[in-house]
Amino acid sequence: MTHHDRKERFEVIYVANYTDILAYIRRRTDSHEDAADALAETFATAWRRLDDVPEGRDARLWLFGVARRVLANGRRAESRRSELVERIGHQLAVWAERTEAGDGLAGVQEAFARLSPDDREILALAGWEGLGSDEIATVLGCSRANTRLRLHRARKRLARHLDTAGVDMARIGLRAVAMTKGAM
Repeated sequence: MTHHDRKERFEVIYVANYTDILAYIRRRTDSHEDAADALAETFATAWRRLDDVPEGRDARLWLFGVARRVLANGRRAESRRSELVERIGHQLAVWAERTEAGDGLAGVQEAFARLSPDDREILALAGWEGLGSDEIATVLGCSRANTRLRLHRARKRLARHLDTAGVDMARIGLRAVAMTKGAM
């Protein structure tokens, strides 16, 4: 592949996936600077490993996997947890206003925060990124069966934590958990 062909292929991949990858990274970083650094590193990796980038829609999943590793390598676990809790809290606040269940919001945030980082990540991939279990398997680099099992267990643990936190599942819990239901 000539340099011109490589450049052209990279540009197609970049334009097609920039928005999704930036959104993925932005939801998992504390600042615009951190997001910009992670985005740059993700696409620098894509340029260096252009021959490894799959064709078509699979390129997006490959880039999610790269971005995930970039973020994991560059961030402390505590800041990651607080960012995810803050993001899910914001989304749940919107749902709470619609369902007039604001009193349960703190319990939902607490339940989500009590999940392991792996559970929060798999639920976020399903809910925020809208990925199906097959796509999540590609991002996480594990089998489809393992992903479906992990997603199922993460949902059950979230439901248990919601119950323990005293969240009225009929009013807010089902809406909150619904954000993760699309992936199965």
